[in-house]
Amino acid sequence: MRPAAVLLAILLLPACRNYDTYGRVSNGDGLTPGDQFARYGREQAQAVAIARQFAAERQGSSPEDRARQLEAAIAFARKQPDVTNVVADSQAYWLTLEFRSGWRTAVTPLADGTDAAATPNLQAAPAVAPAP
Repeated sequence: MRPAAVLLAILLLPACRNYDTYGRVSNGDGLTPGDQFARYGREQAQAVAIARQFAAERQGSSPEDRARQLEAAIAFARKQPDVTNVVADSQAYWLTLEFRSGWRTAVTPLADGTDAAATPNLQAAPAVAPAP
């Protein structure tokens, strides 16, 4: 009976879940493609660019690497002209963004091979006229 239990355990071992979820989160399968979503509007383009930069900042899977990735992604998000607030979830892979219009969205890393700066519909901040 004992050899059968050991054999069963060995056969079931490959069915165990891998707890490194980054690959499943960042591949974007099943979602609207980043370039298509970016064409919906300026804020959507900024969200896609932030997601792409979030993926580009990945250096490793240690807690220190994850913290550096989050810090770099937050810094990039704060440089976007319409982003007013960024909240990071340190236990998962997402940022919650709040835009000037009041729209809130969560972004996960988007590792689609496109540079954040090459995101369609991503425009520079509008020039502010000097005060008279």
